[in-house]
Amino acid sequence: MIKDHSKKYNDLTRNMKKLRQHIPATMHSFGELHTASTAKGVLSSKTKELIALGIAITVRCDGCVAYHVHDALAAGASSQEILETIGVAILMGGGPSVVYGCEALEALDQFAILEKNGA
Repeated sequence: MIKDHSKKYNDLTRNMKKLRQHIPATMHSFGELHTASTAKGVLSSKTKELIALGIAITVRCDGCVAYHVHDALAAGASSQEILETIGVAILMGGGPSVVYGCEALEALDQFAILEKNGA
């Protein structure tokens, strides 16, 4: 079954906003952690998103894969950079990372179609 990674990204974004209503301090802090962790420093934001994607693949987090493929593209990552990130994640995570690497490829393809169509 093909997953709709754009829907997953949008659902997660919506649900995180809802969760923020219930635990505002925690979610605010998590948002600030994300912003600080992915801000340009010695490493670019793009590089940091690619690292996050590699980790998402190796820990087998569906939502994280969708989120970090989206955010890596938004940070300027190319398809080839994402594909090489998938390769490194497979090196580190073995067979299960192949499965989630396929998920990341599927997300990349879906977000590329959306970008091409101006969505």
